[in-house]
Amino acid sequence: MTPAPMWTHQALPAMLADLRRLVELESPSDDKALLDRALDEIGDWAADRIGKPDLLQRHNGGRHGDVLELTYHGTAPGFVLLVGHYDTVWPAGTLAGWPWRVSDGVISAPGVFDMKTGLVQAVWAVRGLRELGLPHPSVRLLFNGDEEIGSPASRERIEGASEGALATLVFEGAIDGAVKTSRKGVGIFQVSATGIEAHAGLDPTAGASAVHALAALILDIAALGAPERGTTVNVGVVNGGTGTNVTAGRATCGIDVRVSRTDEMDRVDAALAALRSPDPRVSIALTGGWNRPPMTPNPASEDLFARACKAAIEQGLDLREAGVGGASDANFVSALGRPVLDGLGPVGAGSHSRGEHAIVEHIPERTALTMGIITGYAGGAPVVSGPSSRTRSDGPIVELASSSVIRLWLSALPSGGGISSSMSPGTLWLSRLRVWVTVWAARLAVQP
Repeated sequence: MTPAPMWTHQALPAMLADLRRLVELESPSDDKALLDRALDEIGDWAADRIGKPDLLQRHNGGRHGDVLELTYHGTAPGFVLLVGHYDTVWPAGTLAGWPWRVSDGVISAPGVFDMKTGLVQAVWAVRGLRELGLPHPSVRLLFNGDEEIGSPASRERIEGASEGALATLVFEGAIDGAVKTSRKGVGIFQVSATGIEAHAGLDPTAGASAVHALAALILDIAALGAPERGTTVNVGVVNGGTGTNVTAGRATCGIDVRVSRTDEMDRVDAALAALRSPDPRVSIALTGGWNRPPMTPNPASEDLFARACKAAIEQGLDLREAGVGGASDANFVSALGRPVLDGLGPVGAGSHSRGEHAIVEHIPERTALTMGIITGYAGGAPVVSGPSSRTRSDGPIVELASSSVIRLWLSALPSGGGISSSMSPGTLWLSRLRVWVTVWAARLAVQP
């Protein structure tokens, strides 16, 4: 057993105190003054806990939250990027009616699950590496304040910071303890119809109803959903008209599209661009676009997940993976083909709801898991490719990195193979078997 789990359990009271401090820094995505105040304090807090960073960069987010990057040099080559957002969906004043509360090992508070516990875990993981003297590559912490609104100011910074990283770890909340290896891409669109207003009773044929035209198109828009390909389409907001006795001159609808595959982005784009009004007197306009590309497994991320499995097993944990319909900043990194793993934040639930909560007992183990993943890169070699072996007193055994069985299953999968809703049943079965073989080999590597 590594020393990290014991250390993080001993640190839990201090971690909880820090978490309360961050939760009580209200930081709604649309309040620049509160975001600036929160980031000032987060920067000071991180320096208090870890020490003065070797490099500090604060990037102006304009009307959005700034981006803070803190780099701490390690003892091994390369660096790992830790990403977390400090903005929340909760407006200023929410704490007054919903204060911090801990009951039966569950913390209830705005932003505690999404995602201020993740920030605490990330900072304390870096502190633990340094305090315990564990070998590790350099670590770069990146805190952004616009994730909840699509990361318009921070996307470029995240993509730039992840270039050359050994791994990018994102501290969104877990799904029942599982890390997230796939996420859907998200598109937000608006279709607007412009017709001709007229009196609905006195001159019913003179007008051209934008509402009627849009209502017909909404059926076509909804039909773009293809669940068998991982694509969902929701027309969630509709507005139009000025009165029941007026032929509507304007109407709009807001559309949420989720896709598991990049080719589905192209299909939906083409279909939306081709929308035409059934009434030629009504014009149609399309605005919006893709907020985030899908996060799909790639070879680099599969190696990272295997490393995480190995670190978990060495700490006596079972680590599962999951795919989710929501998006995060991990999507940006994945789309570039770089290694990324999400869901390393707290175990809990209730994002964006009054049921938001985090479970206390899992905070130390998730922090220790992060430490294990990072220190695992001190060796440098990939986990699921390339030869490596070690010897025990009862003879040679095969490391996770050198399992010929794993490499055999990897060679049987298409490039970028992993668990994804867009896979054929056969490939999905092979990928699940590959993960099972990976974990089995890791258990052999660490058994006494």
